[in-house]
Amino acid sequence: MCGIVGYIGKDASSQILLDALRRLEYRGYDSAGIAVISEKRKLQVRKIKGRLSNLELLVQQKPVTGSCGIGHTRWATHGEPSDLNSHPHTDVSQSIAVVHNGIIENHEELRAWLEKHHVDFVSQTDSEVIAHLIDFHYNGDLLLAVRETIKRLDGSYAIAVVCEEQPDLLVVARKDSPLVIGRCDDATLIASDVPPLLSHTKKVQYLNDLEIAVLTKDDVKIYNLDGDEIKRDIETIEWNMEAAEKCGYEHFMLKEICEQPKALGDTLRHKLDKQGNLVFPQDIETMIKGAKHLLITGCGTAYHAAMVASYVIEQVASVPVEVVIASELRYKTHIRKEDEICILISQSGETADTIATLRMLKSLGIPTLAITNVVGCTLSREADKVMYTQAGPEIAVASTKAFTTQLLSLFTIAALLAKAEQSALLDALKNLPGQAQLLLDRLEDIQRFAANQFNKTKVFFMGRLVDYAISLESALKLKEISYTHSEAFAAGELKHGPIALVDTSTLVVALCTQPALYTKMDSNIKEVKARGATALVITFEEVHTFDHTADMIFRIPKTHPLFSPILSVIVSQLYAYYCSVQKGNDPDKPRNLAKSVTVE
Repeated sequence: MCGIVGYIGKDASSQILLDALRRLEYRGYDSAGIAVISEKRKLQVRKIKGRLSNLELLVQQKPVTGSCGIGHTRWATHGEPSDLNSHPHTDVSQSIAVVHNGIIENHEELRAWLEKHHVDFVSQTDSEVIAHLIDFHYNGDLLLAVRETIKRLDGSYAIAVVCEEQPDLLVVARKDSPLVIGRCDDATLIASDVPPLLSHTKKVQYLNDLEIAVLTKDDVKIYNLDGDEIKRDIETIEWNMEAAEKCGYEHFMLKEICEQPKALGDTLRHKLDKQGNLVFPQDIETMIKGAKHLLITGCGTAYHAAMVASYVIEQVASVPVEVVIASELRYKTHIRKEDEICILISQSGETADTIATLRMLKSLGIPTLAITNVVGCTLSREADKVMYTQAGPEIAVASTKAFTTQLLSLFTIAALLAKAEQSALLDALKNLPGQAQLLLDRLEDIQRFAANQFNKTKVFFMGRLVDYAISLESALKLKEISYTHSEAFAAGELKHGPIALVDTSTLVVALCTQPALYTKMDSNIKEVKARGATALVITFEEVHTFDHTADMIFRIPKTHPLFSPILSVIVSQLYAYYCSVQKGNDPDKPRNLAKSVTVE
């Protein structure tokens, strides 16, 4: 869940590495460091606990020089955040340095073995074993040493290695953690994600699992574990640096919330022909239409998208849908159904539990369809078929536009399968981008409400059917970035426990977009109001059922009730964002969280 970067070229590497790490801050971290080989073949390591600004100050005080180096932002898993536990890690002689993203599951066994060979460890991390193993296997050939080392590692890793004796090489390898190689005319870079590369190049190569690459400033050679060279195409990133910048917004999260009309429009355009008809690639359409049972999985926000989709697809298509959290599905006994396919959802396409689930399902022979935002990610390469959302880069940790474009992609699947009213569903989908913009034009209304309510100690979100499913995502957004205790429940469950927690310190957000259930929801709202709670209702324009019940009503444009989550969640996103800002938090970098959860 941390980030790694590397550079080898003709320019001084330290500032390039620091700038690259800055573009990976969104992944979450608690310490940072760099290692650079000087022109005199001396390894220089600078690392420190805390924010990147601490590392920048350290490098100013103790400069490093050289044109080959690696960098790291750490999110602690083994060992507390500290200077010693920060990366890069070195061997005993401090001639080899390693940065690592992932978890080495057999590190205790390897540590014990190395200690028997008189290796003294200086950190509590699992990653330090990698540096010592490379040193153990090193005989003048860094590629061979890395190859022999990773054969002994169990777990996940993306690693970058530099060595004093071979200052013109940078060796990288990966398994279950992302790694992208950037190709320039006179330099080569690596990073855990694309944004750090964009200020230098749009030409990239993706490393696959159990592959090793040897980088020089002029060339890249990729090998498998047997030492065979692998040819890999160079791909071009379509989006530019501006897409990964704030562009005048105070935070990436607000920028990305406001980019949703465009992201929704772009995603929908990729599903329509010139006449405005819904169109899928023939192989994907055949897969979807041939399914008698859908299994949909994901983690966190992606799981909530799956929950919403299950209600929509079952209602419009009468196709049974099973939704299971990927971290559960990978371990539970799965009973395969006739003509079953699985849809796997992940913003990054690198979510560890989702990838493990994909591999488990493929071993059972179940066809798989990935929905992801990142071209070339592991999920897209390993799934049988892939549908890309068109959200563009999402930098803030809390997902917004990636989530709504996931929903839109799933809604197009529902429309494809619809037994009736496909035309009406498609018309509703086409209106959603413009309706999202109408909502965002009124964001000050939510900002004012948040200014008055941000200090509530408990916030409950409730709804029925798709409103319940989107309540889960709404509660998650608020707890992620404002650190407010929030939870969601199906409104019919109010009297089965949650009402015991309702008092004057409680805000209840009632999502009310299912016309047949307005009266039921009004009763639920009255129940929480009677116990002192403040009630915010999110409903459609021209609905007046709740006028005399709610403390505030936020009205969203009228759409098909099943598609309301795309609009209602924008209200929740804005409320969470403004509560976070009111509390003085950084909504882009919530504590203890990372953008891509690449470890269990």
